[in-house]
Amino acid sequence: MKFILLLWEPDTDWQSVSKERLDAALAAHGAFIRYLDGRGIPWTGGALAAQDTATTLRPGDDGPVLTDGPFIELKEGIGGYYVIDVADHAEAVEVAKHCPIGSATEIRPIWG
Repeated sequence: MKFILLLWEPDTDWQSVSKERLDAALAAHGAFIRYLDGRGIPWTGGALAAQDTATTLRPGDDGPVLTDGPFIELKEGIGGYYVIDVADHAEAVEVAKHCPIGSATEIRPIWG
């Protein structure tokens, strides 16, 4: 069963943080990836650019309307994600406990 782990964190331009902070974040995610690989859990994932780089399509009277920015503006946003393939929700929660947590990690089944 596939689950997405949505990594909520303060909106950060990772290109502008200190080398030490970036290295620590990358090391934490590297450890999580080694954990997934060590357990034989199929996964994919990625980091997202800052919210101000987003564009959003919304329905309009004459078709989709493109706007700048994320769906909603927050202090925090989805900074990255992992898609994992595990047996059930309980295992997804147990695995997510090993993922670096910024502000929160949302665990959601992938439908279908």
